[in-house]
Amino acid sequence: MAKRKVVIMGAAGRDFHNFNCLFRDNAEVEVVAFTATQIPDIEGRVYPPELAGKLYPKGIPILAESDLERVIREQKVDEVWFSYSDVSHQYVMDKGSHVVAWGASFGICSAERTMIKSTKPVIAIVAVRTGVGKSQTTRYVSNILKKLGKKVVAIRHPMPYGDLAKQACQRFETYADLDLHDCTIEEREEYEPHIDNGFIVYAGVDYEQILREAEKEADVILWDGGNNDTPFYKPDLHITLVDPHRAGHELTYYPGETNLLMADLLIVNKVQTADPVKVEQVIDNCRKYNPRARVIKCASKITVDKPELIAGKRALVIEDGPTLTHGGMTYGAGWFAAKNAGASEIVDPKPYAVGTIAETYKKYPNAGAILPAMGYSDQQIADLEASINGTPCDVVVEGTPIDLSRVLKVDKPLAGVTYELEELDGHVIEEMVKNVVR
Repeated sequence: MAKRKVVIMGAAGRDFHNFNCLFRDNAEVEVVAFTATQIPDIEGRVYPPELAGKLYPKGIPILAESDLERVIREQKVDEVWFSYSDVSHQYVMDKGSHVVAWGASFGICSAERTMIKSTKPVIAIVAVRTGVGKSQTTRYVSNILKKLGKKVVAIRHPMPYGDLAKQACQRFETYADLDLHDCTIEEREEYEPHIDNGFIVYAGVDYEQILREAEKEADVILWDGGNNDTPFYKPDLHITLVDPHRAGHELTYYPGETNLLMADLLIVNKVQTADPVKVEQVIDNCRKYNPRARVIKCASKITVDKPELIAGKRALVIEDGPTLTHGGMTYGAGWFAAKNAGASEIVDPKPYAVGTIAETYKKYPNAGAILPAMGYSDQQIADLEASINGTPCDVVVEGTPIDLSRVLKVDKPLAGVTYELEELDGHVIEEMVKNVVR
């Protein structure tokens, strides 16, 4: 019987996990290629034999998504599985319509069937869109567990943009570990806050292997979700964040709506900076579409370490890259921090952007007058540095979760912004966490 020929559409993360869970060692299927998009310069690699398994002694090619039609037609592909996230329902079905027109079936993998069961309690923190506050919520929950005397290990949604075989299972406990693994700015933004709080974080490619290693040193596993993806592990407590700044997206984005429907706890975050009408709209949607979940409001408490550098000055605001790019936002915590600290002007960096940063603005015009902290490669980090230093301003306001001075040489003073979760409806999160770990 002929094997079913499959292509997995991805963005270096969920695609590899779906392969590992559903297709590796499956003799009835031949995965002829992965395609990649959303993240710059990740195509052109090979999913290595060490990870692909015995059926793929040469590995599996990772091609640009623009090659999809050619691959379907030339390879006579039977099925295409959509395997990335933070995209609108319209976007998903547009891709599906093209795949079907090109002659293949189009599918989305089950969230349940790609969740690995842990021997330890799992608390999953996910969202309906990128940039809602997952990381600050993960830190908040970590501190609750620490007070309860539990050893916490966070496992972060994958960002394997380098040598995939070397990145199969990564463990980060110190800044030296970040350097050892040649982490990008995007990886540092997610890992450094855990390290700063004294917690170990794992990430990589093979999430079965990662989980088994993490279980050896954890009482509780925290799934730190990314890109509004569904959890890779079966959660005992499923927490989903919802963003009133993007009201309605909780019902119109994939797989964000899935996370809303599966959640045990729905957190409507950043309510202190959102339109109250939008806050109520989101709360109503949460209660209507997932009536079994508890729904609470939280604030994202913004703090600036050196507000005196900002008052009366021209400020360049830098925000988390994915939030401003495929996250679709036009501002973030740094923008609010600069405004609240009395900046005389928020300088538009677009005219001074160079190289890949200028290209990012062309692709994502929504980024507006804020600089996305893009750093997926050495060249992009160099372009980011040049764009910052070329912008006429008095101060750089860092709305990113990391200290950019560790990876960039900036010729202007830096004001760091931190943001922490604040519960506004009592201690619901702590109550639900205690119920899981008792």
